[in-house]
Amino acid sequence: MEAIASALNGSDWLFLIKSFMLFSVVAMGGPLILLPEMQRLFVEQQGWITAEQVTASVVIAQAAPGPNVLFIALLGWNIGFNSGGWGAAVFGASVSMFAILLPSSVMLFACARWLNRHQDKAFVRAFKQGMSPIVIALLICSGWSLAATGMIIDFDWRLLLLTFIVVGLVVWGRIHMFWLLAMGAALGALGLF
Repeated sequence: MEAIASALNGSDWLFLIKSFMLFSVVAMGGPLILLPEMQRLFVEQQGWITAEQVTASVVIAQAAPGPNVLFIALLGWNIGFNSGGWGAAVFGASVSMFAILLPSSVMLFACARWLNRHQDKAFVRAFKQGMSPIVIALLICSGWSLAATGMIIDFDWRLLLLTFIVVGLVVWGRIHMFWLLAMGAALGALGLF
């Protein structure tokens, strides 16, 4: 693993908090759709975390029970740990989760009340229908970002084929996501990928 920048100072932590709060405000469909931007900001621009740590954070959070937003805590944990060890890791995970949850929770509460009063309006229905393809496209971009991390290191056509098979099983199959994760882990453990 490559070396990561030294300890974060107070302005760096404020930047991290502000970034997650902004991500929270624009994350229609959840924070996972903003993964490419998070990776660009925290890996390429700031150098606080590696692309492999971003991928591992998402994979571990998806395998764990609970909401998809757990990968934010792992990103904060990794950023903090890279910066200053265990104490900074706990702080990074805590402030990252707080920053990603607070703005969207406040907005959700206010919007839910407003939508409840205006649910029969045509523009509300049109907005809901129009957001679906946008969220799906952003999720595809996130998936591509995760897949590209592995492909940059060593392009493997088998990995690409497996990706398309899993996408097909998710879209048209009736297999629970846990079993797909378990199969992926087994294939990796056997050294097949």
